[in-house]
Amino acid sequence: MGIKELLSLFQSGKATAKSHMKNLIEMAAVDGNFDQVEYDLLKKIASNNGISESQLKQIRTSPGDVKFELPKDNKEKFHQFYDLVHMMSIDNAIHPEEMKLCDLFAIKFGYPKQKSKELIETIRSNIKYGQSHDETFKRVISLTL
Repeated sequence: MGIKELLSLFQSGKATAKSHMKNLIEMAAVDGNFDQVEYDLLKKIASNNGISESQLKQIRTSPGDVKFELPKDNKEKFHQFYDLVHMMSIDNAIHPEEMKLCDLFAIKFGYPKQKSKELIETIRSNIKYGQSHDETFKRVISLTL
């Protein structure tokens, strides 16, 4: 693999990470209340994705500068969707607009519309009981086949 291909992969990954942060910000804000527990989760996920706090602030103040990027890898799609469900659930109060947005993301990420609610509930349950992304991914695979 040449340097151009490696650079392209890195830039694509960074674009996908920025898109993911924008999606998480949208999820946190859709209920009209972006609280500290949501911001703390956002910072943690940003750090795990190589996004600095200053980049995060830039995305939050200028969301129109970041376009939606769908991850190409199914496992990465799942990880991002898991994070979105986690963001929706972190404050222990699920607003109807958050659920609508989460449903929309499920469809955008390629999950069957008729299984999106079950998928969301499975992820929420696994988060509640402390199961990892990977454990949850294995469980979700059986739901989406």
